[in-house]
Amino acid sequence: MKKIGFYLLVLVATIRCTTTAPIDFIRASCKTTLHPPLCVRCLSSYAGSIKGSDHHLAKAAVIVSLNEAKLAAAFVSKLARVSRLKPIEYQAVKDCISTMTNSVVSLSQSVQELERMGRRSVDQDFEWHMSNVETWVSSALTYQNICSGGFGVNGHVKDVVTKRMVYASQVTSNALALVNRFAVSHRKGSHKP
Repeated sequence: MKKIGFYLLVLVATIRCTTTAPIDFIRASCKTTLHPPLCVRCLSSYAGSIKGSDHHLAKAAVIVSLNEAKLAAAFVSKLARVSRLKPIEYQAVKDCISTMTNSVVSLSQSVQELERMGRRSVDQDFEWHMSNVETWVSSALTYQNICSGGFGVNGHVKDVVTKRMVYASQVTSNALALVNRFAVSHRKGSHKP
């Protein structure tokens, strides 16, 4: 009986040493992004739902990006209402609100598409669905970059908007990298649902 207990203990220890914790999966995946520490920090709270799945990881990353884009859009909208802006700054802020609205729409579409992919067999029309997601996340990143690039006049307004947009762009860049990683892993046949 003692031998069986010993073997069970060895088996449990072996299993614990060979399985990858969800946070380790996130850390390893985030190494493929341009901003790994930010990636890990943003996705750590999703570790339990990601469970080593590239699909769930990509979806979580896009959700984080969507949430950040919404916060950035709200920040810029508030800036337009609160601050006394020069006419050129006001126009840049209005343009930024428009581009951030487009960014939020693109990221929302991406989340919906990734959710649809989770409800169906991922192999069914995978390329078409992934093309949609990659295009929308990429366009969201472009919209964010347009927003921060629209301020030709140096000053406090440009600085605060640019700082906010750089952060949103970094989060979205990470999401795009993880979406692309999901696409590549699926094409190689190593996808975990």
